[in-house]
Amino acid sequence: MAVPKRRHSKSRRDKRRANWKLTSPNLVECPECHTAKLPHRVCSECGYYRGREVVQSE
Repeated sequence: MAVPKRRHSKSRRDKRRANWKLTSPNLVECPECHTAKLPHRVCSECGYYRGREVVQSE
């Protein structure tokens, strides 16, 4: 089995982990109320999804 002969330095380890960053969620505009929402999900403001009211809102 392959085992490293020498230990990798901290800078080499940290360079590899430099790209582990969070990405912001892709938000789209709701066609009914024009608020930002996650794609392929019911709008939390108006309750519409794909042109139909799915969830009753106050």
